[in-house]
Amino acid sequence: MTPTLVRQHSSHTGTPSPVDLRARARDWSEIQERMLVPLYEAVFERLDVGGGTRMLGLGCGSGLALLMAASRGASVTGVDTRSPELLDLARQRLLPAAAEAPEPAGVRPAGARAQVARVVEGPPGAAADPSAPAYTLVTAFEPIGCLAGDAEGLRELLAGATPLAGRGAAVVLAGWGPPERCATASVLKVATKLADPLRGAGGWRPALRDDLEEVAQRAGLRPDGSGRVACPFGYADVASAARGLLSTGLFDAAIAATDPEQVDKELAEALHPHRRADGTVWMPNVFRYLIARVP
Repeated sequence: MTPTLVRQHSSHTGTPSPVDLRARARDWSEIQERMLVPLYEAVFERLDVGGGTRMLGLGCGSGLALLMAASRGASVTGVDTRSPELLDLARQRLLPAAAEAPEPAGVRPAGARAQVARVVEGPPGAAADPSAPAYTLVTAFEPIGCLAGDAEGLRELLAGATPLAGRGAAVVLAGWGPPERCATASVLKVATKLADPLRGAGGWRPALRDDLEEVAQRAGLRPDGSGRVACPFGYADVASAARGLLSTGLFDAAIAATDPEQVDKELAEALHPHRRADGTVWMPNVFRYLIARVP
């Protein structure tokens, strides 16, 4: 589910979208995107992301992971093809982050260099910059492991991105943990059930232990460590939870197949078991990440 949860945002081609895309982007950036902050932090800490890092973020969305890396001193470039509205928000976030902070005495420390922040609409190849060094870190934080075909989509992204990275560069892939450790899995199954009633939850598949390793191997990468991170999805109330989950785009096919009112109703019912006494919604989840290396 992006990126945090995101799988597919509404396209700007074909039939008109039934949703307000700007409102959708705001819901994503204000509610849903923060749910994977523990994952971003764990990866950046493990890889010691900092001033010497040149990071390429695939499917960057509204840019929270880029912003966090930039705050550690990294030069960051984000690419995405799915939502101009999200990319606009990413640019708004990153332009201030890209500005150099004033030095206390007006002197730049030895070895320091200016940050670079870019957000590019297009495939990974759009991030190529012949005048700049190769990327030292590529991140694909959109977790796979909940929809059929999501691993293949990630492999295609990596095929366009890894040629831009230097030898030995880290490539980070993310995936959902086992369904029994991801409370949100039961809620997301509502989307596939409504989108294709004849197949039920046929679009859903459980996360497999070696999903990420298989993608890395097919992309010609060398696995170099992995980890698991608890990323609970917490919301102020059921309405906020619904807005956050709908912002992922995972329910768009269900909305098209039925209607927004029915999706809202069934989503609220699916969220009810996760509602606590104070009205908040809490869904524990575990996500897995794999660090691979460019040979």
